[in-house]
Amino acid sequence: MKNLNRRDFLKTSLAASAALAAMPAPARAAGTPDAGGQVIELRAYRLRAGAPHVLLDGYLEKAFIPALNARGIEAVGVFTEPDAKDGAVVWVLIPHPTIESAGTIDGSLNADPQVQAAGMDYLSSPTKDAPAFDRIDSWLFRPFSGLPRLAVPELARGGKPRIFEMRTYESYSELKALNKVAMFNAGEIDAMKEVHLSPVFYGQALLGRDLPHLTYMLCSPDMETHKRNWNEGFAKHPVWLKLKADPQYADNVSKITSRFLVPAAYSQI
Repeated sequence: MKNLNRRDFLKTSLAASAALAAMPAPARAAGTPDAGGQVIELRAYRLRAGAPHVLLDGYLEKAFIPALNARGIEAVGVFTEPDAKDGAVVWVLIPHPTIESAGTIDGSLNADPQVQAAGMDYLSSPTKDAPAFDRIDSWLFRPFSGLPRLAVPELARGGKPRIFEMRTYESYSELKALNKVAMFNAGEIDAMKEVHLSPVFYGQALLGRDLPHLTYMLCSPDMETHKRNWNEGFAKHPVWLKLKADPQYADNVSKITSRFLVPAAYSQI
């Protein structure tokens, strides 16, 4: 999401929630989280070609994430994408307790004297010719009922090596997008858990680019294990095979984008 201030963002977010609440019950159920769910924000800090992200890393590690944690927002993920095909990018995953939090958090944080002190190098980038980032894209996701809260993988809890796959499924109509969410809730999520793909989150995109779509993230110790669990586990799982053959879920995805991410040293996921 670009060129949208936080007040307009919040208004639009609340409107999106109201629109979802007005949907017929079957469609609404596909994307409505259980009680106690979260709202997940995904940011892409896009960098200029060849530019380092030391200023951004310093801000995220020493100012942004500690301030989020102090406000009760835990398990903030930061990732790089070694094989990015659309330019260098740093991904940040933020599990908000409410939609209001997503709309107001930046104003609160960057007005905080402690954040300003810890993140001064980033917040006061010396010149427009050497910015800390080029642009920021942002998406807001409603978690699926099958995983209403972001799950921190055991590998992350133990500080062990890990890689992540983030997959985005675009649909050619809004109802088909809801249908794909329903398909995940009908068994795909549980099948992925059973074959140790370690889901982190599943989200229906409410705001951002390339709507309608959903995005989810999986965690594995390494690429070889991930591919084995995907190809020999999930792809052959009887629940997935049954869902894939069910005509009610036919043609609900028009484009899939897969990204492999590496956590920053200070990432909490």
